[in-house]
Order: sequence, then structure tokens, then C-alpha cells
Amino acid sequence: MCIPRRGSRGFTLTELIITLAIMAVLAAAVVPLAKNSVKKEKEIELARALRTMREAIDLYKKMADENSIDVGDDSGESRGYPPDLDTLVKGVTLRSKDKEARGSSSGEPQIMKFLRRIPKDPMTNSFDWGLRSYQDDLRSDRWGGENVYDVYTQSANTSLDGTKYREW
Repeated sequence: MCIPRRGSRGFTLTELIITLAIMAVLAAAVVPLAKNSVKKEKEIELARALRTMREAIDLYKKMADENSIDVGDDSGESRGYPPDLDTLVKGVTLRSKDKEARGSSSGEPQIMKFLRRIPKDPMTNSFDWGLRSYQDDLRSDRWGGENVYDVYTQSANTSLDGTKYREW
């Protein structure tokens, strides 16, 4: 039978302190990388949501200018832009010449939808977006309510590249 020597069991205090110090340095290096990675992911999601909504607004405007959809605005205040984001989700009625071109022979009106749903703002974690109408001042934070010309996040934070998210 082998009897262990008195000092050979376990680690010394010095070995434990050195190991803990190395682990602390490694953990301190990993935490900022993880934070930046989460922020970068949210930025990608924000850019995607803004692009989706802006493309839907542009398509609505194009179809309104071509007189392909019923915009229901005889006064001209909308300038061919949607009155709100919900209109892009609910859709608008196609005019009869476009129904024939798309092969619709039934008498019921066809609805053109531009978005499946309003995307969630990853920066504010809500569905409330900042809106700008065609008549609004570009520096204004208030929506005039005439139409939706542009959308932006309501977050006042700064991105990894130093720009404000509101300016995207």
C-alpha cells in the first residue's frame, strides 16, 4: 500500500490563484465580444425591417402613380403614399384594368397587400415606428399624419459605426 506524502494532495494556493487570474482575463476578453455580437445582430435585423417597409412604401407609391390601385384620396394630400402602415398590411383594391391583366374574371375586387405584417423594431422591442410624411420637415420628430413617406426607429441609441439609429 502506498501512503501519499503530506504535501502532494491537491493544488497549492499559488496554482489556484494563477488559474483564476487566467480565467478572469479570458472572461473579460469574451464579454465585450458577446455584447458587440448581440448589438450587431439587432442592427442587421433593424436594417432588414426598414428595408422591407421602405420597399413596400415604394411599391405602393409606384402603383398609385400608375393608377393601378385605389388610394381613395381625391384631394391629393397623400401624394400617392400610404395613409399609414396598417394600409400596407390590410391592402388596397386593384383597379379593373389590373384585374384583367392578372386574369381575374370574378366580379369580386382583388386586394393588393404590400406587407404580411408590420415588423417589430429590434431596438425598442415594439411595433411602434417613427413615421415621416411627405409634407414633414426632415429634422422633425413629429408625424404630420397626411401619409407615410418614410419610417425610422424611435431608439435614440448609437450604432457600432457611430451613427444614430434614427438616421438609418
